[in-house]
Amino acid sequence: MSIGNIMVGQSGGPTSVINASLAGVFKAARDLGAKHVYGMRNGVEGLLEGRCVDMLEHVKTDADIEILKRTPASYLGTCRFKLGDPAEKEADYAKIFAQLKKLDVKSYFYIGGNDSMDSINKMSGYAAANGVDMRFMGIPKTIDNDLVITDHTPGFGSASKYIASTFKELIRDAAAFNEKTVLVVEIMGRNAGWLTAASILAAGEDNEGPDMILLPETPLCEASFIKAVGEKLKEKNTLFIAVSEGVKCLDGEYLSSRGGASVTRDAFGHVALSGAGHNLKELIKRELGIKRIRSIEFSAIQRCAAHISSRTDVEEAFLAGQHGARCAADGMTSKMVVFKRLADEPYAMALDTAPVSEIANAEKVVPAEWIDAANYFVRKEFVTYALPLIQGELPPLMINGVPRHLVLKK
Repeated sequence: MSIGNIMVGQSGGPTSVINASLAGVFKAARDLGAKHVYGMRNGVEGLLEGRCVDMLEHVKTDADIEILKRTPASYLGTCRFKLGDPAEKEADYAKIFAQLKKLDVKSYFYIGGNDSMDSINKMSGYAAANGVDMRFMGIPKTIDNDLVITDHTPGFGSASKYIASTFKELIRDAAAFNEKTVLVVEIMGRNAGWLTAASILAAGEDNEGPDMILLPETPLCEASFIKAVGEKLKEKNTLFIAVSEGVKCLDGEYLSSRGGASVTRDAFGHVALSGAGHNLKELIKRELGIKRIRSIEFSAIQRCAAHISSRTDVEEAFLAGQHGARCAADGMTSKMVVFKRLADEPYAMALDTAPVSEIANAEKVVPAEWIDAANYFVRKEFVTYALPLIQGELPPLMINGVPRHLVLKK
């Protein structure tokens, strides 16, 4: 079992456990005898610019690895750089592979989501077409939980734990006032509502959780929604609504774009979404005259809240990185590490791999049978699926009352 020198990078939106996967790749590669564990600064964009570091010079002890596992965001930095088609961007590929050859890299790892798997797919295809002996492995990461084939993705469990816990605290805060109150919480999710659905995990013996859950999988009829809100407010003093940032109205327009909001796009053509919660609040206020109504946007906090990360999520992210490194050492290439669920209760999971070509540019949404669209809610099947992923805690190492993180100096 030989791995050679490796190159590893992180891409896309950070999570609270993406560094746990990096730590897994690093530790397995080190233990397998890698002389150099190179890290791309800011993903493939940094690699194109020759900005790489040898992680063995920075992560020196097992204690460093443990702190890295508990450090949120991307230790190596990230990017949203779209790697073009090899036929159209030959110069980019030639430059990248010249860098890899110079460093004698034998195994290449990219930790990320849909777009990162697209990059792995393109690079492994280019290598095969040009006779380059190199292994390419994708390590899954995305709070959106929208990668196909894998049961779930590292990052989703911890973000869900934060959402459920914070939603529960907001419920307690709002319920303290003896007047009609509506709280709208906007949660990340462009086309897939996994994270917003996780708000249901706030429900328990001490509270009912959200009253309404709006997902991108179901277009929003504003008139029907307002009617449902009005009916619920006849029965309750407080109403709690979770809404995905990517919810669209019946006419196909993003709810966040209502009212003439400007539209910007990233390198991949994705619309920058923000404002669905605010626009929903304004709609309710205008149509029903509710005075005490607030909109809260969790924004980036939901993906970087390592202080409340799920132990299950951290440990699985670490194992995914290790598994990817070992698979590359065994000669595997053009694969992504995937999770296979063996049982819900007690929860059991196994690691496997799948062709990255079957994962890149595909998207997994919340199954229709798990959505109660008529009542703006999700069904118990979602709870059965998601609950095991938020179990356990792995508190950060605290210094002077705040978390200690491992930081790669510029």
